[in-house]
Amino acid sequence: MTTEIITNGNQMIAKFAGRLDTAAAVQTAEDVKPLLEASDKEIILDCTELEYISSSGLRIFLTIRKEAAPHGSKVIVRNINADIRQVFVMTGFISLFEIQ
Repeated sequence: MTTEIITNGNQMIAKFAGRLDTAAAVQTAEDVKPLLEASDKEIILDCTELEYISSSGLRIFLTIRKEAAPHGSKVIVRNINADIRQVFVMTGFISLFEIQ
């Protein structure tokens, strides 16, 4: 599992690749810390190369959303595959995030 953070103007893009499972969640939580401090930035969670997400991964996404709101940041989840979309639907996350 890899996470890359890119700043592009008023956007911060987190690119996830691999399986965001319980084992990978500890490192991923560290990797996304810059997103938690983003003020007035649009945060994009790019899941183009994300193959799988566990409840630990969902918790990281939820933490990003909860921390972004008070800073005026918007969180967008982009390019989720059909399996991850199904997880988002089953857990209700589909209504918590803007999905592109």
